[in-house]
This record gives sequence, structure tokens and C-alpha cells, in this order.
Amino acid sequence: MPVPQTWIEENASSMAQAAERDLEALVAISSPSADLEAAERVVAVATAMAPEGSRVERLPSSTPEHAPDLLITVGGPGSRRLLLVGHLDTVVSHGDFISARRSGGRLIGSGTYDMKGGDAIALALLGALAGREELGEASLLLVNDEEWRTGPFIHAPRFAGFEACLCFEGGQQGPNGEDAVVVRRKAAVALRVSAQGRASHSGSAPERGANALLALAEIARTVDRCSDPDGPDRLTAVPTQMEAGVALNVVPPSGELVCDLRADRLEAFDAVEAAIPGRVGEVAIEVARDREWPGMDSEAASAGVLAAASSALGRPVVGAARGGASDASHFAGTIPLTIDGLGPCGGHAHHPDEYVELPLTGRCEVALAVADAILKSP
Repeated sequence: MPVPQTWIEENASSMAQAAERDLEALVAISSPSADLEAAERVVAVATAMAPEGSRVERLPSSTPEHAPDLLITVGGPGSRRLLLVGHLDTVVSHGDFISARRSGGRLIGSGTYDMKGGDAIALALLGALAGREELGEASLLLVNDEEWRTGPFIHAPRFAGFEACLCFEGGQQGPNGEDAVVVRRKAAVALRVSAQGRASHSGSAPERGANALLALAEIARTVDRCSDPDGPDRLTAVPTQMEAGVALNVVPPSGELVCDLRADRLEAFDAVEAAIPGRVGEVAIEVARDREWPGMDSEAASAGVLAAASSALGRPVVGAARGGASDASHFAGTIPLTIDGLGPCGGHAHHPDEYVELPLTGRCEVALAVADAILKSP
């Protein structure tokens, strides 16, 4: 008599097949942030992939002038509530878009790893979850502004009180080749420094000007000196962009410097701001924060779930840290059991060689095992 299959075994193969098919369909659409028409096309495709009988809603985007986000919900007879999270937008512009193609054991194409591969697994998992006896509700939130959000994230309050949040950013391996998921992320902010000086002719009267470029260069060095990656908050403070000047022969009257700050806590950025003066000589300085992302640390909260998932699979599923920002961080403050990095393994995000590794079976097993452990937990 054959041994009865577990829920994971029953669903892994069909889920992987569906995810691989859906991934190619999603990647076939170029969907850079802020392109309304492209967003509506990819939303229509994702909606067509929704499990039969699911409820589909469009929610306002956190960023003005972006397409509404997509929420797909399935139910069950139980009480557990799970939130699945992904994003449909990509960084890659239409002009740089690379269509999907297979090469060896990889699917290469724009958005495969960040993060349409994860979206495809999340959609397939939603179908497997529908009707589970422990489940009351499983919702998949797919946003259209993750790659270039300009306003505060607005969705977290709606899902406060859910048992778990599972985010499907690209997966990774542990130090010994184990299946890994992300349980820690740094806080992040883009620090925007504006300088207002005074123009003058750079050849005949440079002394009459107030050089905004030089002031910003001095501030860039100040920010760089704040970086302390081995310190208690693992703070990195990196000047990344600077624009200044209006012409070859004019002292730059204004400019802007952007710095990427990462640390375990948002509060660690206060010291960087405090180090920036309000004036450099005769140049006035203003500082503002863009794209503020909180930190995430669910290592303790997820330990039991990952142990149960490892036991169910017969191989380790380990928690890992990642420096990049993710929408999972926005939910971790109200949903302590937040696990990210449940998408497929791959790499080269935002690059012409972006890829995910095929087949998707192993990563689908991980997603199923984590969800199963959450539903069965006391």
C-alpha cells in the first residue's frame, strides 16, 4: 500500500510547474516603476493567475501617480490568517528590458529574480493554501511601487494581527548550501542633501560666488566618515549621487547630494544627520530623508517555524540576514513572524544577466513547508 503523501508532497510538483509557467508570462511584460500602462498589463496577467474563487481587489498605491496595487485573497474554514507579499514593478527601463530566455538551468530576463520569480511562487502557494482546514484567510499583496516608492508605505495597518507575513523576494543559500530564507534586514534611508550657494563667473570673478559643489563634496566626506559597518548598529553611510552646476564657466550656485544609509536601527541615522552642518561657508545646506525603510529582525520569532519546516522537508531551512531593503520590513513591526527571501534562488538583480535557477521545485517545497509549519503551530 502506498504511503500517504503529505500536503507538501502533494503540492510541490504541480506548484513548481505552475510557478515556472507563470514566471515566464510575468517576465514577458516590461513593467518599470511609474509606468501606468505597463503596470496595468502585468496586473491583468497576475489577476488571470489568481486561484479560482479568490477575491480580487485594487488598493491605492503608497506612491502618487502609480497604478493601484493588487490584493488577491483565498479563504478556508479555520482561523489562521497569512499575508503573502511581492511587487510587480522592476527597475529596468523599457529600453534596457531583456526578454526571458532559458540557458542551461537558468531562466534569464529582466525581473526574474527581483522579483517576478517570487511573485509566481506566491501565486502558486496561494492556490495550494485555498481551503486548508486551519486557514481562515490568505492574502497576496502585489504592489506596483516597491522599486521607487516616494511616500510612506500605507498598507501595514490593514494586516495588523495576521499570524504571519511571508515575503517572496529572491531566495538564497546558507553558508553550507542550505535552503535559506531572510529573517533580518537592515533599516535603510536615502539622505538627500541640498545646497544653495551663489553663482558668479568662474573666470573673471570666482571669489564672488559661493560654490555649492565644493560644499557638497565636503559633506560627502563627512557622511563617509560616519560609516561604521563593524560598529554596534552596523552602520554604512555611502554618498552615491551628486549633481551641481549650471555651466562650464559658472561657479555652481546649487546642487544635491544623495547618500545611501543602512543600519540595524533607523535611530542610527540620527548621528549622520547631526554631523551635517547647516552651512558650509556661505552655502546653505538642507537635509531630508527619502525612502525610509525600518529594520527587520524576526530571527527569534521564526526559529520554531524554520525548525518544523526543516523537519518536514528532511533538510535544513536556515534563517539569514540581508542588507537590501524589502516591503517585509514594513510589516515586521506589526506582524512579528515575518519571513522573507522565499522566492527562487538566482542573482544579478537589475542587470542584463538577471536570472533565477530552475527548476523551482526546491524553493516551492520551502515555501510550502514554512506555510505548513505556521498553520500547524500552536
